[in-house]
Amino acid sequence: MNGTARIDVSREQVLRYRVAAHGFDRASPTPGVLVLGVQDTPHGSAPAALAARGASPGGLERVWSFRGAPHLHRRTELSALAGALWPLDDADATARISTAVIKEGAKLGLAAFRVTAQALRRTVVEPLGKGEVSTAVSAAVPESLTYWCTPCGARHISGLLFQQAGLFGSVRVGTERGKTVLSPLGSPFPVPEAASGTQDLVRAYLRFLGPATRAEVAAFLGTRPTAIRPVWPEGLVEVSVDGVSAWLPESEVDALRGASRVGAPSVRLLPPGDPFLQARDRSLLLPERARQKELWRAIGGPGPCSRGRRSSARGVLGARDGAWR
Repeated sequence: MNGTARIDVSREQVLRYRVAAHGFDRASPTPGVLVLGVQDTPHGSAPAALAARGASPGGLERVWSFRGAPHLHRRTELSALAGALWPLDDADATARISTAVIKEGAKLGLAAFRVTAQALRRTVVEPLGKGEVSTAVSAAVPESLTYWCTPCGARHISGLLFQQAGLFGSVRVGTERGKTVLSPLGSPFPVPEAASGTQDLVRAYLRFLGPATRAEVAAFLGTRPTAIRPVWPEGLVEVSVDGVSAWLPESEVDALRGASRVGAPSVRLLPPGDPFLQARDRSLLLPERARQKELWRAIGGPGPCSRGRRSSARGVLGARDGAWR
């Protein structure tokens, strides 16, 4: 940190800051938030998120990235993204894949990611169905990374590991007749030797979804707060949001302060996986817990409407007052 005095702001001011940071004014065809990708869940929703910002999916690739979820990313940034998402150490790797089905296998840490990424590269040399790839990879990794599936009568690799290793395996994720198809990226890159650029990724989260806490950033990455302590950036300012402390890059302080000024009205319809909804402080975005369950459904979330003036319609974000309706 840099010793700068703490800034006190309101929830509404933070939401106005994020609305501006996300490029909903459509001032650029390549909004900066693309550094975090655009989640494509459900399939086909990402183009709607891009359209809300006046952007198109041109030059983007669909891969499994953050937490193993499908995202659209700039094709030219995939190698750097792989380095930034590679676990920082064995403990971090274990935290990202630890589930009841591979409790022991998760202890392999980085080795689990490496062996799975290498198996994906050997298998996906042409377009193949996800099930076919999973079968081949399951047979190629240590048994401790797989679990017995009674309905199938076979062992399967943990889906959490399989999909998180997809980017490191240089795999593209597509669909054909409603089924997931995996194929090799046109410009493959090596499996990372070590993590690189993770600190920049953390800073990007704080820029677009901040002010935020270490725990919120860790949840976005799918790991534990202690894991990202070594890459927690310098040059941050403490921000008190209605009495709760969080952090923001010093470079964004003027933008946060300026967010108190009212801008022109606007309306933006957002899909369920929109980057604006990826912030882990859901209570700040939508204080009513019952409404949170409506918006962030595990399956088939409805998506909200980002709107620049007050409205009584359900699922509306007032960009002027920062309130969800």
